[in-house]
Amino acid sequence: MPPEAPFKKGSPVEIPSPIAELNLRSREIFRMIVDGYVATGEPVGSRTLSRRLEHNLSPATVRNVMADLEELGLLYAPHTSAGRLPTEAGLRLFVDGLLEIGHLDEEERRNIESLAAARGKSLSQMLERASEAVSGLSHCAGIVLVPKHERPLKHLEFVHLGPGRALVVLVTEDGLVENRVIEVPLGLPPASLVSAANYLNARLVGRTLEEAKADVLAEIESQRAQLDELTSRLVETGLASWAGGEEGSAVIVRGQANLLDDVTAIADLERLRRLFEMLEARETIVRLLEASRRGEGVQIFIGAENALFGVAGCSVVIAPYHNSRAQILGAIGVIGPTRINYARIIPMVDYTAKVIGRLMG
Repeated sequence: MPPEAPFKKGSPVEIPSPIAELNLRSREIFRMIVDGYVATGEPVGSRTLSRRLEHNLSPATVRNVMADLEELGLLYAPHTSAGRLPTEAGLRLFVDGLLEIGHLDEEERRNIESLAAARGKSLSQMLERASEAVSGLSHCAGIVLVPKHERPLKHLEFVHLGPGRALVVLVTEDGLVENRVIEVPLGLPPASLVSAANYLNARLVGRTLEEAKADVLAEIESQRAQLDELTSRLVETGLASWAGGEEGSAVIVRGQANLLDDVTAIADLERLRRLFEMLEARETIVRLLEASRRGEGVQIFIGAENALFGVAGCSVVIAPYHNSRAQILGAIGVIGPTRINYARIIPMVDYTAKVIGRLMG
């Protein structure tokens, strides 16, 4: 398993003033506003801060500091006469410069380690449990990315679904099951489905798809394969359904309902609807793969920093998981409102990714 790596940042955000330029009083007030936002989602006012500060500062003095932080683009007022909330740039500054990463307690570690009970189950079942675990612990949506990864195949089958359609079922040696609906020639007899499956199983079992694909297509092209035209077309279509890019990737999402806890308006519901649609799209998988491969450690994307989830006003905390050869196999993470508890969720995602990597060997 690769050595621990620090969490990574999302896309760069233009922040007018680095944290080093804030004096201790400004930092303390800024931290308290962010902590209040993470805890309740509500604006924090100057009178509340004045009562909570260790140093005796009048509400007027606190308002002046808040005005300075607002001018720097770190805070904003959601409406007139309200307290202040952190902007996305403010949250980024907080995460990068002021956040104190927490530690998992024993119960949280046991819940994550319980994934080991999934040994012997299929890979997809184990990863589903991982997604459920981080969702339950974070009270957000848990997401596991299973990228296209070349695994030796155990079995392939074509299942007739109706005129012009069939289901291709691929089972890998490590238990991952992938299904894909494909179009087939109209009038294709059931015997052709059996012939195509037998032909491919004889050449694919024990090999990765990429290892065998070129040989199979070359054999068909040279007419050495004893297949009729319809069956040959079926074989080619089946292979093509897994060809190229990240087409064989999958995203497992659990706990979407947790995102509804933060909904306060119809506009919020519409943003979440669009988020759920994105999670079903292939483009989502490709983008998440790209994000997970940018660094070794946990990466954090806050709101609009992530073009994919910014539309829903969400933050993403994601970490890649590796095999024993330090190859990135996929990623696990949490999607939640921008006010998620970063201090608690960062180590949770990091630890879960390491447990998955250890289980996958």
